[in-house]
Amino acid sequence: MKLLVILAIAFMVSCKKADNNQVNLSTTSPNGNIKVKLQLNKEGRPYYLVHFKNKIVADTSFLGFEFTDAKALSKNLEITGANVTNFNETWQMPWGEQLDVVNHYNELKVELEEITELKRKLNIVFRVYNDGIGFRYEFPQQPSWAEARIKEEHTEFNLTQDYKTFWIPGDWDIYEHLYSTTKLSEIDAKSYIEKTNLAQTYIPENAVNTPVTMVGEDGVHLSFHEAALLDYSGMTLKVDTENLNLKSHLVGSENTDYKVKRSLPFNTPWRTIQITNSAPELIESNLIVNLNESNKLGDVSWFTPMKYTGVWWEMHLGKSTWDYGMEMIDGQWTDIGKAHGKHGATTENVKRFIDFSAKNNIKGVLVEGWNTGWERWIGFEDREGVFDFVTPYPDYDLDAVTSYAKEKGVEIIMHHETSAATQTYEKQQDTAYALMQHYGMHAVKSGYVGKIIPKGEYHHGQYMVNQYNNAAIKAAKYEVAVNAHEPIKATGLRRTYPNIISREGLRGQEFNAWSTDGGNPPEHLPIVAFTRMLAGPIDFTPGIFNIKFDEYKADNQVNTTLAQQLALYVVIYSPVQMAADLVEHYEANPEPLQFIKDVGVDWEESKVLNGAVGDYVTIARKERGTGHWFVGGITDENSRTIALDFSFLDADGMYEAKIYKDGKNAHWDDNPLAIDIEKIELNSTSKISINLAEGGGFAISLKKL
Repeated sequence: MKLLVILAIAFMVSCKKADNNQVNLSTTSPNGNIKVKLQLNKEGRPYYLVHFKNKIVADTSFLGFEFTDAKALSKNLEITGANVTNFNETWQMPWGEQLDVVNHYNELKVELEEITELKRKLNIVFRVYNDGIGFRYEFPQQPSWAEARIKEEHTEFNLTQDYKTFWIPGDWDIYEHLYSTTKLSEIDAKSYIEKTNLAQTYIPENAVNTPVTMVGEDGVHLSFHEAALLDYSGMTLKVDTENLNLKSHLVGSENTDYKVKRSLPFNTPWRTIQITNSAPELIESNLIVNLNESNKLGDVSWFTPMKYTGVWWEMHLGKSTWDYGMEMIDGQWTDIGKAHGKHGATTENVKRFIDFSAKNNIKGVLVEGWNTGWERWIGFEDREGVFDFVTPYPDYDLDAVTSYAKEKGVEIIMHHETSAATQTYEKQQDTAYALMQHYGMHAVKSGYVGKIIPKGEYHHGQYMVNQYNNAAIKAAKYEVAVNAHEPIKATGLRRTYPNIISREGLRGQEFNAWSTDGGNPPEHLPIVAFTRMLAGPIDFTPGIFNIKFDEYKADNQVNTTLAQQLALYVVIYSPVQMAADLVEHYEANPEPLQFIKDVGVDWEESKVLNGAVGDYVTIARKERGTGHWFVGGITDENSRTIALDFSFLDADGMYEAKIYKDGKNAHWDDNPLAIDIEKIELNSTSKISINLAEGGGFAISLKKL
């Protein structure tokens, strides 16, 4: 699984008596395009600079920490040693956007020590890749310092131009905001406070969440994020609009005076800047996963990437409900045998999804609302003990459903809505995972809707980072893969723990069904592909065929064409992809359904053929095992013509191409269902053009003849 070639060239520099102002250490990317330089100023303050093709993209950016129980560690430092190494390996993803991943970087490690009486030590490590940089702080073991209580991390990104920026606010509780597109100098995160209607939200500063992507007038593309977020607080970036400066602003807690507490030795997450010449190169970058440690779980073949259907969209439409119907009697919620008749997770309904999935090359069925507790969790401040994760409603026969699914070759995907009652979930995880193991369920969708309990914690603080990660690490022991909703951000941990398969972490498809602000606009996903998707897989739930759904909600709709819904199976990556619409809507549209039946979910190779952040993107992916290629392209509210070059195909054969594209006069609002489907033959020298309607897209399946 792993081919490893390591070239190490190291040198040590003794700087104990050096004039800090004269210390100048640097390293470059393997191709020489990116250069990082670390320096100390006259006060002994460390700062770094980043050059891209001989232009400064990050200038004089200071580094340091503030603590609750000790003096700040940001100046009066000297360099006691430095080490530069080169590393080059090729590793393989057990599942993913590609099979082979090149991990090639030059590393600069600088050892610092205070010249004052405390003599605290701190290392700063830079890894410089061809597609960007990552750097982190290392707190080594030392006799005079056992525990760090971090009040704030002062990591700066001092930018050199007023970039066009694609951002969401630095909300401590949720990522489900629409993106804004402004100049860096025009960012106003607090403007979101008045217009948000989310279940939980807290925006304390003019800060942005990551990944935040920027495009310069010179064509340079930057995206700022973090990698390997473990036992630490999530990082937002506070914006100085006047000086074009970003500074780390960690998510905190109302229950402590620190934001991070760690025993030494420890490392912080990597702070990352993806740096490319073009938008497609951002998506093709592997910087985030490469900065994570290698697989700690070993063989994870028990998880199989899959498409899935499920009892989900119908509840957002109001066709059915999560709850069964119980009443409060003598202070206790009691099943009185009077179901209200709209419960979605019934044995009969789930079997209907199983039958449909089995007929259509779909290997999973998600069942939400199967377990008791849904009547009494929304609106209740004390939600501890509401869900037990093992007790089904009376109309859901767990034994019968799982047996039926197994007979049909379909796997049931478990659902755990924790209602953000973390102590209840933590106590019951072993029982819940053991139940899954008993029934042969290998994937769970977890949810964390609502304000975190215990009160005063936030979804993106250190407490919850540990909750999310520990839940997934424990799940692996039961051969369970986790798809988390209302999560902490993705930071590439899927490499280290490959049972972390996907997550939400953005404004998803469900907002089209019930939001009061018009849903997700056509530009949403062409922005997401270059922002949120850079962090990792997204459970976006595509495949809505009934775009208007007026019979359920006349004032809501999906703001794309039908062809774009098909394209999303290729463009928005996840190893679990939902065919989210109702069974009856698929059965009424067998021709476009064919693409969902055919499209892969696990890829040997991915190529971004074209794209511009917030405007459009086209991606081609080669399926593992079959050699079939699939292409998807989407656009924003503007129609456009995309020229496609098929040089990525094998040179020795012809392919049957089935093209699903926007029909004549298609439009995301006026005529979203217009779709044309055609078959042609192509080879690696073929070139075609495809017209995309406003809010439209196209999808192509390519099978070798």
